[in-house]
Amino acid sequence: MTSAAPGATLRPHERIRRRVDFKRIYDRGNKSHGRFLTLFAFPNGLAHARLGVAATRKLGNAVVRNRAKRLIRDVFRRNKPAPGFDIVIVAKRDLLDAPLASLDAEYLRNLSRARAASRL
Repeated sequence: MTSAAPGATLRPHERIRRRVDFKRIYDRGNKSHGRFLTLFAFPNGLAHARLGVAATRKLGNAVVRNRAKRLIRDVFRRNKPAPGFDIVIVAKRDLLDAPLASLDAEYLRNLSRARAASRL
């Protein structure tokens, strides 16, 4: 069994897993909509960014939802935001057919919108 390249996986401290954390970000974070995803961002006061992924049953079966989550985690890893933000991404159905470059561009656009709104 070979291990993944350094930086190819999210470390446990970079993941949002608890329901209370998701709820806080949904309730108090800034939301930004796009064609492929909806992004919520909220300052976390930590020295690193954290990611939470929501893939509902509207996307499809478990295989489809897991593929969407893998795509989102890959986009997050390749375009890590500045430290200090919790990010929750809700996948939309169009995400599954989108080219990776389009996902990167939309993620960065939505992230900059949400971060700008949090500074107001």
